[in-house]
Amino acid sequence: MTHRPSTDDLIRTLAASPPPPQLGAWGLVLPMLASVGIALGLFMLLFGPRADLVHALARPTVAAKTLLPLALGLVALTLAVRSTRPARSLRRSLLALPVAAALALFVARLIQLPSGPVMPELIGSSAAACLLSITALSLPATVVGLVLFRSGASPHPAFTGAMIGVSSAAGAAAGYALHCTEDSPLFFTTWYGAAILAAAVGGGAAGRHFLRW
Repeated sequence: MTHRPSTDDLIRTLAASPPPPQLGAWGLVLPMLASVGIALGLFMLLFGPRADLVHALARPTVAAKTLLPLALGLVALTLAVRSTRPARSLRRSLLALPVAAALALFVARLIQLPSGPVMPELIGSSAAACLLSITALSLPATVVGLVLFRSGASPHPAFTGAMIGVSSAAGAAAGYALHCTEDSPLFFTTWYGAAILAAAVGGGAAGRHFLRW
């Protein structure tokens, strides 16, 4: 007959090797922000901001190119942190606000254009560079986030991982926008959005594996 451990035995086992302490919100957030900041700083040292940045930011669509991904990143990062606290409610609908604003810009620009010039604005001249740059810039923060968030107790690890990916890529996109001269909403909503979506999928897959408990 095999010995079945009692409740007291289980308590003693857990007391002998307690789980690592859970990091606070700032302990999760600050390293990720630092990772994005360092990556963007190196990028700007190598490639620099656009030459007309100050004047360009006075145009609403150019400002939105940075502000919308920044807003999305902050919402996603907040949801990622809250998802590690099972008692906290998650207002996932907040993600729809910056996404809806970006789609509105896309549709408004589409309506303004005749049918001919749509594809040149949509494709632009740096789509591949945009996708590769945002993906590369977001990877350090995504990796740091996945490592740190393992100290949490997310009941939805895939969602937590997806929000880590979204927040990292959206933050990278907000910084990359200061370099990018493709100002059409057709371009930046498409390609910034594609990079962020890819990060969400990758982060979700990684979270399902690394953040489960």
